[in-house]
Amino acid sequence: MQKLLTTTVAVLTLTMSAASAAEINAFVSTAIKAATDEILPPFERANGHTIRASYAPSGALVPRFLRGEPVDIFLTDAPALDELIKQGKIAGGRVDLVRIGIGIAVKKGAPKPDVSTPEALKRALLAAKSIGHASPAGGSITGGHVQWVFRQLGIADEVTPKVKMSMGGPNSRVSVLVSSGEAEIGLQQASELFDNPDVEVIGMLPAELQQTTLYSAGITTSAKESEAAKAMIKALTAPETKSIYKAKGLNPG
Repeated sequence: MQKLLTTTVAVLTLTMSAASAAEINAFVSTAIKAATDEILPPFERANGHTIRASYAPSGALVPRFLRGEPVDIFLTDAPALDELIKQGKIAGGRVDLVRIGIGIAVKKGAPKPDVSTPEALKRALLAAKSIGHASPAGGSITGGHVQWVFRQLGIADEVTPKVKMSMGGPNSRVSVLVSSGEAEIGLQQASELFDNPDVEVIGMLPAELQQTTLYSAGITTSAKESEAAKAMIKALTAPETKSIYKAKGLNPG
């Protein structure tokens, strides 16, 4: 009898666990992928959930969502989420996660030019044989800003011909342009640069030229797994995630 009872309890426990497990459709900006890759697998193991994540710049993800692709949770830049909130497509507002600035990188072991001031950055960009940054056409929110930096420095005409662009997403990144030698120097959100061990971040854009982006989480009004998505946000904002974010070049909060 005791053995039968134990078996019954075990079966019920497994059934309940299976019933509570969810498949979460998530759209995630590549800017925070390095951190979510570390934070989310333990969340999946602890809760039995499966996260089906699509990674791309927000400018590429938002149109897919608006075309009707199923999304439970959106992790992207705050302005994009704010626009979706205005459209009534995000429930309960946004939860802010991290802030990121644009960093400057060279291939590991390569000479490190001074980029600490606008004038020093100008000299470094003019001296570089090739420059990598993300393409605005790929949905990047940094590509257009980097082009603005070139104009602010008065060197757009000189450097534009030697620019190499990445199209965004895990398979087309600025850091890969740099590590492969296709670009001598690269400008991109620091978290994406820190994620590549074959490049070295030599500095951030000077303060007067910097663009800092806030990344946030939001649950869609069409979410089929809203409770699991809420639990996912809780995992992303847990106190122990702060050290992970910082290690990946992200500033929590």
